[in-house]
Amino acid sequence: MGRGRAKAKQTKVARDLKYRSFETDFASLERELRGVEDEDLPDDDPYADLAERYADFAAEEPAADPPDEPTDDE
Repeated sequence: MGRGRAKAKQTKVARDLKYRSFETDFASLERELRGVEDEDLPDDDPYADLAERYADFAAEEPAADPPDEPTDDE
C-alpha cells in the first residue's frame, strides 16, 4: 500500500527522459571527461627535490622483514 504515488512519479520521470529532446553540448562533455588541461598543471613538483634527495636512501634500504609469527608452544 502507498506505492502508487511513487510508481507514478517514476513513470513520469521515465517518460520525460525517453521523449524529451536534449541539446547535448559535446564540447562541454569532452572538457569534463578530459579533466584538467596540461597547461593548467603546475610545471614543478614541490616534492621533486625531496624525491631526488631520498632516492639513494630508498635504494639502499633493505626491505623490512615481516614480523615473526607466534608459535603454538606458548
